Formats: sequence, structure tokens, C-alpha cells
Amino acid sequence: MSYLLFDMALGLVLIASGGYVVFIVSQKKWVAGVSFWVLAAGFVCHSLFLGLRYVALETLPVLDFKSALSFFSWSIIAAYLALYARFRLRVLGSFAAPLAAVFMILSSAMPWTQGPVKPVFKSLWLTAHAGSMFLGNGLLAVMFLSAVMYLIQERQIKKKLLGSFFKRLPSLATLDSINRQSLVYGFPFLTLGMITGAVYAQNALGSYWRWDPKEVWSLITWLLYAALLHERLVAGWRGRRAAIGSIVCFCALVFTFVGGSLWLGGYHSFRSLGAP
Repeated sequence: MSYLLFDMALGLVLIASGGYVVFIVSQKKWVAGVSFWVLAAGFVCHSLFLGLRYVALETLPVLDFKSALSFFSWSIIAAYLALYARFRLRVLGSFAAPLAAVFMILSSAMPWTQGPVKPVFKSLWLTAHAGSMFLGNGLLAVMFLSAVMYLIQERQIKKKLLGSFFKRLPSLATLDSINRQSLVYGFPFLTLGMITGAVYAQNALGSYWRWDPKEVWSLITWLLYAALLHERLVAGWRGRRAAIGSIVCFCALVFTFVGGSLWLGGYHSFRSLGAP
């Protein structure tokens, strides 16, 4: 039943992604409206799937790369739906839904792992740590998307390509505002994830910090986002500089997520997380 819910969620997100692509081409508002509700339905199915997996595993389903990709895609859609309530930007879904769909497709291409979960992972501290990190990642992914949209729109304006695509994207001021809000709300989740991760490590391993490769890269990523937040709030960064900074930071985040889990080893690698 839970796997069927994932398949339903994937199908709905793919349909919504296609609808949003049609919307950005045709600019028909009813297409965006239908796509939004299809995406919301996919999000509900995905949430139910994750809930059932949590009950079955007795921990957050993020212990293998397939599950982590699935949870990342869920967090991106959650971030988009939250920001949509604030900005009402349909066109943002034309970027967020396909990115979430890509992660879900990659997840669906991997086999499900079966096997007992180690007792050490059945901890509320792990749930708080991973949940906070992924919610932050979702918001920062939307921040990245708004930065890409900003650079595209800026290029259209500078080259005076004020045709149909220019009209489809929001104003530079709106995109910069989305970028800023995503950082302001995403960074605290990232910080909370770092703190709860340290507490969990102390409880499980007897040490707050062990210089694990993913710990180090998580700290580097956190420092990059902290510097960007400082420049935005104190130094007054906005526009192009903030957009480029957002893209650089997100590249570091993706490397930390993928590299720290698959290539760099350490106790954060999926080989060490108890999933076969």
C-alpha cells in the first residue's frame, strides 16, 4: 500500500510538471490552477507514504539514498506550497515541480531496501535532525530556483528581449524577494538541523563532533549560507550578487548531500546507516 502511494505521488507530480510546462508556454491560468491542485494531491499522497514508512521503520525514512531523494523531493514541494501561499506565483511551480519530479524519478529507479533498522537510528533526535535539514534544503532549493529565474529575467531585460518569455517570469524585485524569504526561513532550519545533529551524535556516539566528512562539508555549507545571509541583511546584497551567491551555496549543498552520503565515507555514508 505504501509503495502504491509513492507511485501515485510520482504520477501526479509528473502530470503537474507537464501542466506547469504547458502553462509557461501558453500562459493559460486555468492550466496553472489545475497543475497546482494536481501537485497538491501528489504532495498529500507522498506525505501519507512517508508517514507509513515512518511507522514501519520507527524512524524518518532517510537511511538510504532512494529514501533520501524521495524526502528531498517532498521537501521541495512543501517549500513551494508554503511560498505559494505568500507570493501566489504560479510560474515558480514550473521550476519547482520538475526539480522535485527529477528527484522522484531518480528515487523510483532504485530498488527498495528491506531489513531491520538498527536501534540507534530509532531516535526522535534523528527525526528532528534529518527533518530540519531536509525542510531547510527544500527552502534553499526554491531559493536556488528563484536565483536561476532572476538571472534569466535579468538577461532578457539587459538584451532587451522583452518578448513572451520576459512576460512569463515575475519581476526582478519579486524574484529577489522570494530569494530573500527562502534564505531567511531556510537558514534557521539548516541551523536547527546542525544543532540537533550534534545532540543526536552525543547521545548515540558519545561525541558532539567527530570530523566526519559530511559533518565538515555541512559546516562549510552552513558557513556559506551564513555569509550570504549576513551580506543580504547587513551589507545590503540584492539582485545579481545575491542570485549568484545562492547558486554557489546550493552547489555546495548538493555536493554535501550527494558526496557526503555516497563518496566521502564516514558514519554519515549510506553504507553506514543500517540499510542493506
